[in-house]
Formats: sequence, C-alpha cells, structure tokens
Amino acid sequence: MNRKIIAIFLRDMKVSLRDFIALYIIAFPILFAIVINLFVPSVNDSTVIIAMLEGENPEHVGYFKEYAVVELFETDIDVRNRVERRDNIVGILPEKDDYFILAQGNEPEGIVDFVKTLRAYEYFGVTTEDTSVDFVDFGNTIPPIKKLMVNVAIMMGSVLGGMLIALNIVEEKVDNTISAINVTPISRGGYIIGKSIIGILIPVVGTILMLFITGFGNVNMLQILMMLLATSIISVLVGFIEGINNNDVMEAAGNIKILFLPLMGSVAGAELLADKWQKFFYWIPFYWTYKANDMILSRSGSWGEILLYTAIVVALSSVVFVVIAPKIRKGLEH
Repeated sequence: MNRKIIAIFLRDMKVSLRDFIALYIIAFPILFAIVINLFVPSVNDSTVIIAMLEGENPEHVGYFKEYAVVELFETDIDVRNRVERRDNIVGILPEKDDYFILAQGNEPEGIVDFVKTLRAYEYFGVTTEDTSVDFVDFGNTIPPIKKLMVNVAIMMGSVLGGMLIALNIVEEKVDNTISAINVTPISRGGYIIGKSIIGILIPVVGTILMLFITGFGNVNMLQILMMLLATSIISVLVGFIEGINNNDVMEAAGNIKILFLPLMGSVAGAELLADKWQKFFYWIPFYWTYKANDMILSRSGSWGEILLYTAIVVALSSVVFVVIAPKIRKGLEH
C-alpha cells in the first residue's frame, strides 16, 4: 500500500514538473522570497531620497549618503527632472558658495524638514559622534512589512498546494485514468493520501526555503510546520472538490483562487480593523493562521497560544471537511 501511495505522489511530481502552471506553483515560494528581499528595505534603511550632482563634491555627497538614499545625476536639469516626478524626492544643488534645497512642493513636510536638518548639520560639521544619545533596541532587525509579506506568502503557499492537487486530478480526468481507482488494489483512502502528499509537501518545503531566504530561518520550525499542516486541510479539500468537478485546468485553478478572498480579507481585518471588529473574522481559519504565524515570525508566541490557534484552525477545517468529504467520495465513485 505504501509503495502505491508513493507511486501516486511520484507520478504527480513528474506531471507537475512538465506543466508550466504547476511548475510555477512549486517555484512560487522561492520567487516570492527573492522579490521580498529585493523590494522590502531593511529596518535601518532610510526612506528619504535625495537627488544630487555627481562628482560635484565627494565629501558633501558622502555626508548625505550616511543618512539617506542618494541618487546622483550629471546635470542640474537632470536633478530638477527627477524631483518633478510623482514620488517624494528632494534635490540639493550648488549655488555660488552654498547649496539650496529643491522641492516640488507636494512632498511630506517631514521629508523636507529632514533634508533641511541634514544640511544644517553638515554646515556646522555635526556628526553622530557629537551626540550623547544612547540607542536601545529590542533586537528586532526585520521590518514589519517584510514579516507581513512572508506571513501572507506562507498562507498563499498552502492554497497553491491545493491548486496542485486540483491540476493533477484534472489531468488524470483528461487522460481518463482517474476511474482506475475503482479497479486497482489501492483503496480510495490510499488514493486520497497519495494525491494529498504533493499539496502538503511542496508548501512545506517551499515555506522552509522561503524562511531561510528572507532571514526568518531562526523561527520555531515545528510551530510553523504545525500551523502549515492545519491550514492545508482546507486547501487539500478544496483542491479535491475542484479537481473532481472540473474538466479544464484553467477553470479549476480559477475556482481555487476563491480561497484568496477570505485569506486576504483575514489579513486586512487583522491589520486594519479595530479590536471590536475582529470577531467578525473568527469563523475564517486563515484569520487564526495569520495571527499565529505573526507570533511565530516575531518569536513572541508561547506554545500554549500556538497550540490554541492550531486547534481553532483544525476545528474550523473539520466543519469544512464534514461538508465537502461526501462530495469528494461521490466524485471518486464516478
């Protein structure tokens, strides 16, 4: 029996590696992790951008590079054109023996004041060594936006795992091989387990790789694995039901995307709404998954809290299982 289950999994992997959509789903965690690292600044990166002349005064430019992002341009006109774009950027240009600050006029006041202060400090020769301020931090070196994106990517990975199951079932229906389950020695339960492996294993491996790539390799992997498996229950069930009820790959994939609506709604509710509105999201498993993952990524949650959230996700997923399981069983009989 075990060999037959593994054979089903290996067959699904072989088929998935030949299909572009399935291959993209498999590579999604790594690709998304690279995107996160490229576009999300570190917690110490400045968000203030200053446009300056290249080669005009290396010491002058170097001073501002210590405290802001500096973009260099060859001429005054290039600096002016850059400042006039839609984003918030301030220019500094030479004027006789001094410099003047060039702003479009609609920049946030804080950015302009920051550049003014830097210019004043430069003029009077003030550096970080002249301050008596002591910095105390809590050791959090990862920006909140990065943690949020990784959290969302983990949950999306579990949904995409269900999509893999659906795609493989549809492919079998097209080849007219799914009906073979009724005449082969493998049980229906063994078939379901074999089909489910790819939808669980791929998100698990992808999530672990993504965590290490994005700098979260020091989190409690056992807690992450526990939450990921709990969240995968619904994705696997929906993957089966969509695979059985659809004969077209794109239609099945499109229907699986419905899960993204409660997923993103849970994230928005947890992050944007006041506590009094949170209760309206308690029925969504993704809401509890997001809350638990946030604790795990922050390394602030206790085992008791993580176990509680896992139990809630499993309980809500069990309700979905009771509703969907008979339909899956009926679909496999035909």
